[in-house]
Amino acid sequence: MSQGTSIPKPRKGWVDRFLGFVEWAGNLLPHPVTLFAMFAVATVILSGLGVYFEWSAIDPRPENAAGRSPDGLVHVNSLLDSAGLRWITTHLVSNFVGFAPLGTVLVALLGVGVAEHSGLISAVIRLVILRAPKHLVTMALLFAGVVSNTASEVGYVVIIPLGAAIYYSLGRHPIAGLACAFAGVSGGYSANLLLGTVDPLLSGITTPAAQIISPANPATGYLGYEVNPACNFYFMFASTFLVTIVGTWVSLKIVEPKLGTYSTEHGDPEWLSAPNLQNVTPREIRGLIAAAWTVVILSLGLIYLSLPPEAIKGLGIPESWNGLPWFGALGVGVTEKAKSAAFLEGIVAIIFIAFLIPGIVYGWVVGTIRSDNDVIKSMSKSMTSMGSYIVLVFFAAQFVKFFEWTNLGTILAVQGAQAIKAMNLDNAGVFVLFILVCALVNLIMGSASAKWTFMAPVFVPMLMIVGYSPEVIQCAYRIGDSCTNVISPMMTYFGMIFVLISRYDKRAGMGTIISTMLPYSVTFIIFWTVFFYIWVFLLGIPVGPGAPTFYEQVPGGQ
Repeated sequence: MSQGTSIPKPRKGWVDRFLGFVEWAGNLLPHPVTLFAMFAVATVILSGLGVYFEWSAIDPRPENAAGRSPDGLVHVNSLLDSAGLRWITTHLVSNFVGFAPLGTVLVALLGVGVAEHSGLISAVIRLVILRAPKHLVTMALLFAGVVSNTASEVGYVVIIPLGAAIYYSLGRHPIAGLACAFAGVSGGYSANLLLGTVDPLLSGITTPAAQIISPANPATGYLGYEVNPACNFYFMFASTFLVTIVGTWVSLKIVEPKLGTYSTEHGDPEWLSAPNLQNVTPREIRGLIAAAWTVVILSLGLIYLSLPPEAIKGLGIPESWNGLPWFGALGVGVTEKAKSAAFLEGIVAIIFIAFLIPGIVYGWVVGTIRSDNDVIKSMSKSMTSMGSYIVLVFFAAQFVKFFEWTNLGTILAVQGAQAIKAMNLDNAGVFVLFILVCALVNLIMGSASAKWTFMAPVFVPMLMIVGYSPEVIQCAYRIGDSCTNVISPMMTYFGMIFVLISRYDKRAGMGTIISTMLPYSVTFIIFWTVFFYIWVFLLGIPVGPGAPTFYEQVPGGQ
C-alpha cells in the first residue's frame, strides 16, 4: 500500500449509533451508591428551597387521616433547619435497619444460597434442558432460563453458556442458543413459577412508597399500606409461559434464520473442541428425587397447618393442638382474612425453608453437604456476595426516608397526577407510557432494585392518586424493567455475554449482541404489555393474592 493511502472507515449502522448513544449516556452516570448519595443530598437542598418558596399541594388523603394538615394542604418539611438536621442525625441508623427490602432479601437469600451452592438448582436446570427432546430444546431452554431467576445469578453462569454449547453440539448456531437462553434468563427476569428473591425486594420498596399516600394511623390502629411479597405471583406465574412461547417463536422464526449456518472459521478452536455439556449423573438424580420428596412433604405440612378448624376436627386432631404456635402463626382457628394475612406475612420464611431444607437434603445425598459447617459456608457465600448491596441499601434508605419525611414525594405525586388527568391519561392507557418509561430507564441503569428505589416514591403515589393499586403499578414496572435487559449495556452480565459470543465468533462486537437480542426485546414488550391489559383490565384477574387492581382511599386510614 502506498504512503498516504487510507482505508475508509465503514459507515456505522443505526444499531451501532444507538448503542454508542446508550454507552455514552450510561457512562455519564456515577456508581449507584454515589447516585443515591447525590439524591439524598439533593433532597436535603430541595427541602430547604421548598420551605423558602412555600411549595405545597392539595393533600390527597381523606379528612381526619393521620398527619393531614387542617388546611388540607401538604407542606414541605425542611431538612436544613435545626429540626430537620436533628431528624437526620437521630434517624440515620433506623432508616437503614428499618428499610424493608434489607431483611427480607437477606433472609430469603440464606435459603436460596444453600440450594444453589449444594448444586440443587444447577442440577434441576441441566435436567430440564438436557433431557428435553431435540425438537423441544429451544422451548426447554427458554423455560429453564425464566425459572432460573429464582436463584438470581445462577441462570447467567449456568444456563447461557450451556445453551450455546447445546446448540453447537446439535449442529445449530451456538449464538442462537446463547441468545435464546439470554432471552429467558434476562428478558423474562420477573416471570417465574416460584417466588424468588426479587419478589420481597421489590415489595419492600413499594410499601414505603405506597405509605406516602396511605400512612399508618395510630388512632385507628392502621399500620399503613402493606404490599406483600407474593402480590404479583399470579401474573408472573402465567407470564412464565407467555415469555417461553413468545421467546421460542422469536428464536425459531427470526433470530436463528437471521444468523444462518454456523461456521467455525472465526471461533476459538480450544473453546469449540470441548463443549461444556455436563449431564446429570445418577447420583444427582438420586439427590433430585430426595429433594422432590422433601418439597412434597413440606407442601403437605404447610397445607395441613393451614387447615380451618372444621377440617382439623374432621381429621380427628385434638382441639388442644389449635393453640400450638405453628397453627396460630399460619392462621388455624382464626378468620379467613386473618389466615390469609398471616400466610402472606410469612411468605419470606416459607421461601427460606422451601430452598433451605431441599438444598440440604440434595447436598447430603450427592455429597456436597456433609455437616452443619457446609450449610453455614453456603449461607456465608451468599452473604459475601451481598456486601455491595448492603452498602447500596444504606444510601438508598436515606434517600427514600428523606423524600418521604420532607413531603416532596407527596407533592410531586399530586402534581404528576394532576398532569396525567389534564392529559386525559387517567385511565388504563397510562400504563403503556409507564412501561415504556421503565424500559427506557433500564437502558442506562441496570439494577432493578436501584431503579425502583428512586422511581417508586414518585410513580406509586402518583398512580395511586389516579386510582390504581401499588401491586398493579409494581407489576407494570416489572414488565418494563425486564424487556430491555437483553439490549442494555448497563446490565451487570452484559460483559460476560460479550465474552461468550466472541468465543464463537471473534468478529462479533457489542452491536452483534444488540442486533441479535433486539427482536426479543421488542416482541416481549409488545406481547407482555398486551397480556397485562387483558389480564388486569379485560378479564379483571388479580395480579397476585391479596392484590386489588384499584386503590380506594378509606377515611381514617383503615
